[in-house]
Amino acid sequence: MLLFAVIAIVAVALIFDFINGFHDAANSIATVVSTRVLSPNLAVAWAAFFNFIAAFGGGVQVANTVGKGIIDFEMLKAAGPHAVLMVIFSALMGAIVWNLLTWWWGLPSSSSHALAGGMIGATVPVLGFKGLVGSGIAKIAAFIVLSPLLGLVLGTAMMLGSIWTVRKQMPMKVDSWFRRLQLVSSAIFSFSHGTNDAQKVMGIIAVVLFGTIWKDRPFHIDWWMIISCHTAIALGTFFGGWRIVRTMGHSLTKLAPIGGFCAETGGGVTIIALAKLGIPVSTTHTITGAIVGVGTTKGWQAVRWGTAGRIIWAWVFTIPAAALVAVLVYAITRGLVGLLG
Repeated sequence: MLLFAVIAIVAVALIFDFINGFHDAANSIATVVSTRVLSPNLAVAWAAFFNFIAAFGGGVQVANTVGKGIIDFEMLKAAGPHAVLMVIFSALMGAIVWNLLTWWWGLPSSSSHALAGGMIGATVPVLGFKGLVGSGIAKIAAFIVLSPLLGLVLGTAMMLGSIWTVRKQMPMKVDSWFRRLQLVSSAIFSFSHGTNDAQKVMGIIAVVLFGTIWKDRPFHIDWWMIISCHTAIALGTFFGGWRIVRTMGHSLTKLAPIGGFCAETGGGVTIIALAKLGIPVSTTHTITGAIVGVGTTKGWQAVRWGTAGRIIWAWVFTIPAAALVAVLVYAITRGLVGLLG
């Protein structure tokens, strides 16, 4: 029975990974679609490919942070397999529900922070606040602000540098160059998306396995976890999330190929650097900051600040909203388990 429950929770984790890719596909392809460098179908295939190959060089630092840096893993394991499964199931459902709601509303919220919020909300009823790793949560919360700022700074700097570099060239020639370069920048950002986001689910799967049926083994990330998580997120990206593409690629600011290149490269470099430090940041926040940074080089009026404001409110509410859903899922699940048994 325990083995069946573990397999079921691992399956739910991979479903979340798929939804993560589906939800965040817009982050990877919005700029390359909005500048008409690639058609939507080719763009999602391109992004999905680089989501997957991030398995072979992305590392597992973020996976270790998610597995042991939000919930006190040893305390959760000591509470028993039942507690581990209940907490992780509730956390995943909290994140999945919030992701689907924001996808339906067309808001590019953060899957990373939805998962963190779900883990926080599901842990408190079982272990209390002492079961949370305050330093890890504070680091994640800080980068709600810092990651879009870093993306904004890099996006702005790259745009200004690129404009200066091509200042004497004909606009048509510049457009042609950056259409080709956007294939590279889109690949960089898609690789960074896979590196950061797929690792979160690896950490979740490791908590489930090493907290239950493999509790006598040391916590680590197996190769099959890496491959399965990158496969799931790549498939999710391939099937795409077109509602959010519209918001990210068209509603924030109007992008030319040079702007798309700068936004994707600035956002991707930021995410890869932070992933190597083990910080699970939001790819959504980072690319949004980079797009806004590129837009502001044409003047503040070039950015649709009303749309940006809606996105920021979604960021603010993501962790508490996902936490609340996770608490409700935990209460319902515990009640059903009590009735059945």
